[in-house]
Amino acid sequence: MTELAVGADMGTLHHLDDHRPAQPSTATPVSLVKNTPDTATAPAEHKVEAVDRADNPLADWLTVPDVPVLPVWARSAASVKANAAALVRLSWWHARYHGLRTPKYLVKTVLLAARGFFRATVGLWPTLSAQDHSAAVKALRAQVKTRPEDVELATRLQMAHAERTRTRRWRFGAAAVGVASAAIGFMLVDPAVQAGMATAVVTPLAYLGRGKETRLLDQAVPPLRIDMSAQQLNDALRAAGLLKSGKGDEEGPRVSCSMGPVRDGRGWAVIFDLPRGGGKTASDVLAKREVIAQELGVDEIQVIMSRVRAAKGGNAGRVSMWVADDDPYLGTPNPSPFETAERFSIWEPVPFGQDARGVRVNIPVMWQSMFFGGLPRRGKTFSQRLLTAAGLLDAYVRHYVADGKGGADWMPMKAVAHRLVMGAEDDAIEALKAMLAELLTEMERRFALLRDLPTSVCPEGKLTPDIVAKYNLPVIFVTIDELQEYFTAMEKEDREQVINDLCRIARRGPAAGFISNFASQRPDADSVPTKLREIITIRYSTQVVDRASSDMVLGKGKAAQGADASVLSEEHKGVGVLVTGPASYVTVRADYLDGPSFAALCRKGRTLREAAGQLTGEAAGDVTAAADAAGITVPAIVSDALEVMRHSPRMFTTDLINGLVNLDEDVYGDFNAEQLAAELEAAGVKRTSKQVKISGANGAGYQRRDIEAAVPAEILLSTGR
Repeated sequence: MTELAVGADMGTLHHLDDHRPAQPSTATPVSLVKNTPDTATAPAEHKVEAVDRADNPLADWLTVPDVPVLPVWARSAASVKANAAALVRLSWWHARYHGLRTPKYLVKTVLLAARGFFRATVGLWPTLSAQDHSAAVKALRAQVKTRPEDVELATRLQMAHAERTRTRRWRFGAAAVGVASAAIGFMLVDPAVQAGMATAVVTPLAYLGRGKETRLLDQAVPPLRIDMSAQQLNDALRAAGLLKSGKGDEEGPRVSCSMGPVRDGRGWAVIFDLPRGGGKTASDVLAKREVIAQELGVDEIQVIMSRVRAAKGGNAGRVSMWVADDDPYLGTPNPSPFETAERFSIWEPVPFGQDARGVRVNIPVMWQSMFFGGLPRRGKTFSQRLLTAAGLLDAYVRHYVADGKGGADWMPMKAVAHRLVMGAEDDAIEALKAMLAELLTEMERRFALLRDLPTSVCPEGKLTPDIVAKYNLPVIFVTIDELQEYFTAMEKEDREQVINDLCRIARRGPAAGFISNFASQRPDADSVPTKLREIITIRYSTQVVDRASSDMVLGKGKAAQGADASVLSEEHKGVGVLVTGPASYVTVRADYLDGPSFAALCRKGRTLREAAGQLTGEAAGDVTAAADAAGITVPAIVSDALEVMRHSPRMFTTDLINGLVNLDEDVYGDFNAEQLAAELEAAGVKRTSKQVKISGANGAGYQRRDIEAAVPAEILLSTGR
């Protein structure tokens, strides 16, 4: 990181290199102390002494200040240019903001001028009415009432009254002449001069009419909710026990700020070093995030802290901190760029979301495995789908998908998926086991092929884009949602076998082009075994109940390092903590990709694969997906029934109804056998038999081929049925 990005409200741009302490000079310091005879005969290396020697009387005066000559923003051409550009953008934004409000400002100015005129009139009235003479007249009148026989006193009263009358006349007359002259002159001059005269009169009157809380211009930037200074930072760290307290009146040790605190976007940024001798490290600061937030007067979700590593000029005691003015993860969701994208290469990092400062977060998924966890209805599945969606726009990505819940979230993948397992019933579990066996066979086949390739073609023994195109080895994207549903529904032996298969795929599969994308609501040892979670390289957690649950998803000890998903609240839907390495994590507001947009991407992915000849497996033979792609409408009851019977050639009526309810409870929640039969018959389904035999048991049910027969013939022919 070489610089802090300019935020949306034009925060000042700073280069971190400008704030790092300069390297000690290798030049030999020159002594200003006269050598004594003893030192004159000493070896040369002892004749050179420091300026700040204790016996140098001029040391304080001659010591060069340890202060940069140039301000921070002027220490490099790039910084000057960036800040100048930011100033131009800021000025242009304010010009547009206030320009649109000019009529409002004019009305407010006129109202303030009217109030100012009233105040001016009230203030001038004592002068115009000669109240200074009125006091003398009132005093003489009171004396005349007490001594009416005093002729001299009466004469003085008459003279004072006459003097007041003359004063009033000329003062009011002068004011009237001035106003009349100004009005006549205003009417006779050019409009430009009239505007100047009006401004000259209205401006002081409006200023006189202002109040203590009066604000003529609207506030373009919301007021800061917090402020930060070096003193506040030191007080917060000292209260958290990270700095020692001083003795007596001494304050104690302080942190050394290599940058800031400075405004950075919608918050404050600071980089500081803990003092030596205190025995505290950057990791100790990260562990005290909640206490530091409390001392700064903010919520801990507003405090973003991380260590500054040596590669970026840091050390074990250097911390980068950014404190937001408000919750940075609330507001309108950011739409995913996949909504408008036509193609995407899975070999590129996948756009995933934005961090607290609005910086784009991308995830490189090649050679990786991923795990998503968190509470229900917090955006876990929506976030997991973003990575799978990236593979939809790459025709040379083959999808294997399993959804233990069996709901509508992953149903659009029927248009693309080579294998799609829905639900966790017995037939779905068997389909999952068959899918994993197929994946392991393909993985071993690929390793055998890669081993036989020359090093000029396969230098690292791994899949490459050239090998994908030449040998038709598409990247395998394995997506499994709601893992806990499968594990809790399996017998112990099946469970152990599936876990071992998943571990092999996650551990060895990346080199063969396998990308694992797993998710679970309950990532405990019973639902998702530790040996599977611990080999996952990338982890993401939405809100969880406590720090222990957060560590189950993100890894042991991550909460103590600051990667704690339990600090998220119910309002943080689609927000989670992303861990990409042992010491790399960030809280991300994931991009938003809703169900209809995801379904549209699946249809687009089907078109891409048909054009490239890569539509394979179940997607190639799915009648409802083929109908959707052809623009032919299939009755919803037929499409949903085929989804429920995806893994079964026949199904009892009760099981079919239960599957439909699980698929869409709002539509099928009140269905019974008679209503289901009536709806299917209206959609064109003709039952060859009302009884089916499954595992030796007979009962009322349906054949999948009877329901498929209700689909138009041209669609059946296109899928090879």
